[in-house]
Amino acid sequence: MGMNDTPSSERVHIGFFGCRNAGKSSLVNAVLGQDLSLVSEVKGTTTDPVYKTMEILPMGPVVIIDTPGIDDTGALGEKRVLKARQVLNRSDAAVLVTDATRPLNPVEMELITLFRAKEIPFLIAQNKADLADSPSPMPSSVTEPVCLTSALRKEGIWQLKETIAHLVKTGDEKLRIVGDLLSPGDIVVLVVPIDKAAPKGRLILPQQQTIRDVLEADGTCVVVKEYELRETLEQLRKKPALVITDSQVFAKVSADTPEEVPLTSFSILMARYNGFLDTAVRGAAAAERLKEGDKVLISEGCTHHRQCDDIGTVKIPRWLRNYAGVPIEIESTSGRDFPEDLSGYSMIIHCGGCMLTEREMRYRMKCAQDQGIPFTNYGVMIAYMQGILKRSLGIFPYLLDELNG
Repeated sequence: MGMNDTPSSERVHIGFFGCRNAGKSSLVNAVLGQDLSLVSEVKGTTTDPVYKTMEILPMGPVVIIDTPGIDDTGALGEKRVLKARQVLNRSDAAVLVTDATRPLNPVEMELITLFRAKEIPFLIAQNKADLADSPSPMPSSVTEPVCLTSALRKEGIWQLKETIAHLVKTGDEKLRIVGDLLSPGDIVVLVVPIDKAAPKGRLILPQQQTIRDVLEADGTCVVVKEYELRETLEQLRKKPALVITDSQVFAKVSADTPEEVPLTSFSILMARYNGFLDTAVRGAAAAERLKEGDKVLISEGCTHHRQCDDIGTVKIPRWLRNYAGVPIEIESTSGRDFPEDLSGYSMIIHCGGCMLTEREMRYRMKCAQDQGIPFTNYGVMIAYMQGILKRSLGIFPYLLDELNG
């Protein structure tokens, strides 16, 4: 697979930050080896983040994000902090570009605090080193790597790339959807209603991925429709290790699955796989605190044709209004649309995100966390409202404590 075949979502993302006169865009161009970002004598030419893919060895394919220069007069404005945070939510590492001829200013110190709060590994590139007799010393509180560079003379660029490459741990630990919960020979029953929204004759992606993961764990898959489950369980000579169901038929499946058989849903397994099950469980509990006039955002990752009784625009709003028992406002977005400012919402209910990348889902979750907005997903929310979340989390005891606490 050639470098250009690596999807952007899977590349390591590196954000370049700095004040407007530190030569950040020139340094990005020197790293990229091409004139990409706008560079001019006028301060603050880059207005929106610019994304550019390249290869940095030994790290491999990366995405360089050149952010708008932050003004070095006064503190970071609220809008600038929001923008910087949003880029950081997409970044695996950050480069703070400073001017070697002067000490760090309060805005740069504020950015350092932000990187640390977000737990983003970063380094400082002291640019314009050719103009300084000796580079301005760093405060003792800065223990992160510092590189001396000159974008103009293309000096220190190789060392900068090397240092960036060592910032990010590219751990290749394979995430499992369900395989880590199984032993070889286990039987897993998957309950799959034939979804009106899925293309004719096809299983939706999480179902395919789960089947594959069970088979890789040397388990046996039995796939049934919801009204075949009871009979199938009676016919199996061996008790299944797990029943996994589509959230939309959870209530029926829960009634048909004996208490001693562990039961969970595709949504819950996918939320864990994408790293936000804990957040989703905490987020669902926000439904208890909904008051009259509160606004809830329901966000759908894909743009499939709406069904007459569609889950995101019809079913969940209906269930949620019943659950809240007071008039609430519900807004919905779909596809790539996701509002930057979430402050008006009391909670966000997101689809499972099977059509979005893990990075995009994490980005949306982190944006909500930054703004203190509870974030959950369809499957967890449905199970919560139907009173069956407890049962579906039985395979994750630590989360049951979270729910009870």
